[in-house]
Amino acid sequence: MQVKDRNKNRRSIGALALLALFFQLGIAPAIALGGGHPNFAFVFAAVIALSIGGGTGVACGFVSGLVYDLSTTGPIGLMALLLSIAAYVLGVEVRDRISEEPMMTLIPFSVAALSVSLCYGLFALAFGVGESLFDAVFLRALPSALLTVIVYVPFLIFMGRSRRGGGIKSGTPGRQSRYTLGNR
Repeated sequence: MQVKDRNKNRRSIGALALLALFFQLGIAPAIALGGGHPNFAFVFAAVIALSIGGGTGVACGFVSGLVYDLSTTGPIGLMALLLSIAAYVLGVEVRDRISEEPMMTLIPFSVAALSVSLCYGLFALAFGVGESLFDAVFLRALPSALLTVIVYVPFLIFMGRSRRGGGIKSGTPGRQSRYTLGNR
């Protein structure tokens, strides 16, 4: 007998959102490369966009971007806009790409992370937050993108393993983990 759990996505998104919020507020300020810090809000938005996509991905991108904006001294709404656009682009196929091809999601994620970091740095420079173009691009945007890609890999590995049915531990082919975010 198969039971359809309609709240499974909400619980999984909520747990992942709390984890990302903890990392963004507690861990990210302590990790620095140059002037750049990892963007766990973007990691959360990308994981949702790559696993669920559609309107859910865009909404999670907007909310996580707004939380990011409220936790920094940058312009409010800029990261919300950028993460909404990135989540739309990453989740436009509305399929669970993380469980289908987990390592192939690293390429679009990296391009999106670089784009979001560069746009955020350049817009912040235009609003007078940054000091120079060199500072905005080479000391903030590129290190932020690199750190964001590095912190995405553990999320990717965890989500890729928890979504695949079967495996060594479960013993039952086709059985899904309770941590899946897909529409199955």
